[in-house]
Amino acid sequence: MLKSLRISQIYVLDQPQALDFYVGKLGLEVGDDINLGYMRWLTVNVPGDRDRTILLEQPGPPSMDEKAAAVVREQLTKGQTGGHLFFTTDDCKKTYE
Repeated sequence: MLKSLRISQIYVLDQPQALDFYVGKLGLEVGDDINLGYMRWLTVNVPGDRDRTILLEQPGPPSMDEKAAAVVREQLTKGQTGGHLFFTTDDCKKTYE
């Protein structure tokens, strides 16, 4: 029986830029930042909530070959990959400002 969702994943074109947005602008915190050699395992999470994390993954090996990665990168630039994240806040307008 499934009990919870631990990791969500979204594709990003540039991990440093994504990190600046999710941490610098949205206020998330870095969960893991590990160079695995074949990829960078970069996760962020809502401060204090390490039970749910978001993998900021660049398209490429090991999950796909270069041809597939090129297609995903093209879709990303057109906003066609889905990958939505939904956050909660007590005051959406104040959080936005």
